[in-house]
Amino acid sequence: MTKPIRKAVFPAAGMGTRFLPATKSTPKEMLPLVDKPLIQYGVEEAVAAGCTEIIIVTGRGKTTMEDHFDRSPELEATLGRRGKTKLLETAVALSKLARITYVRQPEALGLGHAVLMAKEIVGDEPFAVILPDDIVDAVVPCMKQMVDVFAKTGCSILGSEVVEGDAIEAYGCLACKPMGNDPRLCEVSDLVEKPKPREAPSQNAIIGRYILTPGIFKCLEELKPGAGGELQLTDAIKALLASEKVFGFTYEGVRHDAGDKLGFLKANVEFGLKREDLGPPLRAWLKTLNL
Repeated sequence: MTKPIRKAVFPAAGMGTRFLPATKSTPKEMLPLVDKPLIQYGVEEAVAAGCTEIIIVTGRGKTTMEDHFDRSPELEATLGRRGKTKLLETAVALSKLARITYVRQPEALGLGHAVLMAKEIVGDEPFAVILPDDIVDAVVPCMKQMVDVFAKTGCSILGSEVVEGDAIEAYGCLACKPMGNDPRLCEVSDLVEKPKPREAPSQNAIIGRYILTPGIFKCLEELKPGAGGELQLTDAIKALLASEKVFGFTYEGVRHDAGDKLGFLKANVEFGLKREDLGPPLRAWLKTLNL
């Protein structure tokens, strides 16, 4: 039987230079999307997919993430005294989302290296990888969709999005063929990083959601560093193809690239408009703008 996906790895050791100067002292993963930090959306998605253990790969200056998911007795006592019951429940619930373990990545040596840092905790079982700045707004959480597919295939699953035109050159791209009766599932034969539009094997871009079998760790350990001395996860997945099947899965939902300034701003507007308490006044204010 296929082992269930119980663990999710969150690479979060990067410096977030695209958001300087804000990220000089605040981790990019802690930037607020309305009123929750980016990484909390990913953790909640993993928990909704059945994950019970969250592994966050951190680096220097990232301790605020640990504080965020920990208990805060002083804050809880203050909220209790002031009768702010709902806020108190929200604060306490954060520490009970899942078991959260932190692994230090001494140097930012690529996404593949960050995943490799979690090897000892993941062990010999399949696991999820979620990139915190890829926010997917979906009725059924994106990772839950992928977990359901993994239960049927037992193979590594790469989250995918169909992009139009020249936009494919900004992504990793799948060379793949459709599988069976599910148009969203395809079998991967190769991965091409940021191809020129005319050379792209498909319009299926890789996004920040993965389910990987433990065989990926051997591939990462044997992988030679690429550009900048980094271990690229896509290179390791290409190596995995020699011994295992890998599938691409086009999820249902809307992805926001919150690692990009414009994408981050758009996500805040979109999520704000969906809120019952913020949506009406925000929509009314937007209509007053001279655009």
